[in-house]
Amino acid sequence: MQGGSSGIGYGLKYQARCISDVKADTDHTSFLTGTLSLKEENEVHLLRLSSGGTEIICEGLFSHPNEIWDLASCPFDQRIFSTVYSTGESMGAAIWQIPELYGELNSPQLECITSLDGHVGKIKCILWGPSGRNDKLISIDEENLFLWSLDVAKKTAQVQSQESAGMLHYLSGGAWDPHDANSVATTCESSVQLWDLRTMKKTNSIDCAHVRNVDYNSKKKHILVTAEHESGIHIWDLRMPKVPAQELPGHTHWSWTVKCNPEYDGLILSSGTDSTVNLWLASPSSYDELTSESQVDSPTKRTNPLLNTYSDYEDSVYGLAWSSREPWTFASLSYDGRVVVESIKPLISKK
Repeated sequence: MQGGSSGIGYGLKYQARCISDVKADTDHTSFLTGTLSLKEENEVHLLRLSSGGTEIICEGLFSHPNEIWDLASCPFDQRIFSTVYSTGESMGAAIWQIPELYGELNSPQLECITSLDGHVGKIKCILWGPSGRNDKLISIDEENLFLWSLDVAKKTAQVQSQESAGMLHYLSGGAWDPHDANSVATTCESSVQLWDLRTMKKTNSIDCAHVRNVDYNSKKKHILVTAEHESGIHIWDLRMPKVPAQELPGHTHWSWTVKCNPEYDGLILSSGTDSTVNLWLASPSSYDELTSESQVDSPTKRTNPLLNTYSDYEDSVYGLAWSSREPWTFASLSYDGRVVVESIKPLISKK
């Protein structure tokens, strides 16, 4: 199924590659996104979907001093977020606070709560604790995993522990297990490494070819999904990590990003350098939650795991974010700075 132009668009001034759901905003469907301009002053946009779901409204526009390579919203405070940035010569990471807006679009400057100093290698991403008001943060560089304790009131972040990935591994990203606050998955060139934060030791690994992105299924324990450059989307049961539990075709070029739906088990978004976003149904347990006459014949038979393809893009799609407030809504971001918000409600059966 090919998606038409049903999405709502919003254009950034510069190139961009990361977008995040503002989970702590329980009153609005909100997203944060940041730009990646080498020469211009970069921007962070706070976007909200209008109450009628027909318009993307920019609630705040803030200058950011450097190119934004990773951005994540704090899960317990909608005004706080993290960025990983490049100065052109080195990489850095910081925690920021959005000022009180009072309805003004031309907002005051972002407040830097603290920088995450101590990295020697190239920083890749920041992970926020998966549940509740968690003061824990993880930062990942090419060679190390850092566990931080964040104190917003004191504007400090202290390293609690750190560990090296090993001489033969270069880390590229990761995900925090929503079912176990002590478990984290990290990605490197040829594997996914599983870590126990209590000991900062690796507990297991999954062999993957050129893995780019990883996400946990928040509705089912032990289920992990990977996006791999050429081999597509793989679903893993961590209790049996030798072979994938399921394989999805992925994209016609490189598969880049994968995101599991926060509410509907088995719904997975992926995006790639073929300028498309794919919506997959990957778990038989979700057939009773979805309807698509051309895709699902019966509750027990899958004719095609691909539910929909969204192709309203002219560039690679690196950024994906499900809305935790409206889990039938997602935002995507292509490299040319185009944000598109889509609803998958037509694919969800009425309960």
